Amino acid sequence: MIGYSRGDVVLVNFVFSDESGIRRRPGVVVSSDNYHRGRREVIIAAITSRTERILFGDYLIGDWQGAGLLFPSVATGIIRTIKGDMIDRRLGTLPGSDMGSIDSKLGLSLGLNV
Repeated sequence: MIGYSRGDVVLVNFVFSDESGIRRRPGVVVSSDNYHRGRREVIIAAITSRTERILFGDYLIGDWQGAGLLFPSVATGIIRTIKGDMIDRRLGTLPGSDMGSIDSKLGLSLGLNV
């Protein structure tokens, strides 16, 4: 069983999109508990503190301090599927209002919102 839930902010290694390197950074769990049980994997969206550059699909997190983040942060449209044991640790949890907005942004990015 995976010890993380949807909305948890976790610390994990992200591979650069050009695969030139890896950087440890926070991410938010966007997959459901049912997904975790069935696959034993976690889908996460990367989080960055670069708030001056918000791109399509990104969301400026409202309660970044409550989520255990050190700086104002953006949940990005960069998503990754990882094994649960690849998560270093849990930093905090995003409130439902932030998760709803992240869902909307990811839905737009993936063409799921009609």
